Amino acid sequence: MKENRANSILMAVVLAAAACSAFAAAPVDKIQAMLAQPPVLCGRFDQSKQLVGIKKPLLSNGRFCVVNGKGVLWRTLQPFPNTLRLKRDEIVQMQGDRVAMRMDAKQEPVVKMINGVLFSLLAGDLSQLETLFELDGSVTGNSWNVALKARQPALAKAIGTLALSGGAYVKTVTINEASGDRTEISFSGLQSGSSAMTAEEGAALE
Repeated sequence: MKENRANSILMAVVLAAAACSAFAAAPVDKIQAMLAQPPVLCGRFDQSKQLVGIKKPLLSNGRFCVVNGKGVLWRTLQPFPNTLRLKRDEIVQMQGDRVAMRMDAKQEPVVKMINGVLFSLLAGDLSQLETLFELDGSVTGNSWNVALKARQPALAKAIGTLALSGGAYVKTVTINEASGDRTEISFSGLQSGSSAMTAEEGAALE
């Protein structure tokens, strides 16, 4: 259960980054100007996780949707179907129609903090992000890179450090966990607007 919680918290932060709304990083203005801010963003993700002591990485892929004001849907399709739904006050992990895990902000204060980061990003409010992370970044041509290091020990223990790169949208996310595990995620096939999301995905976020 603890591992599931840590993974869900970690994914929440990744999704907040993938929302592509705005990042507090040097130089802030240039990066914000480059980033698109669609109300709905959906696409494919490919993930590779390298565990300490295991040579072969764990590969997975699926689809995600970010809806401003509602939340995030992260659906792993391969190798095993799994859905993670994030809303303002809860994180829910689904396996088929069964709720495998639910984290409520009233019972788990960290949920409120992580989801607060997510919705601050979507709303373009950078103050909370700057409070929680040490940030550094650079711009080269039409591309940017951002590094985030958690300030709070509990958050740093769960997340480690994040590195992101992209242009108008986030293209890659690299997570170096405190345990030594490393995760790389790439995003592709991005679509924005109401037609980007299926009816099923829309219903899952209601």
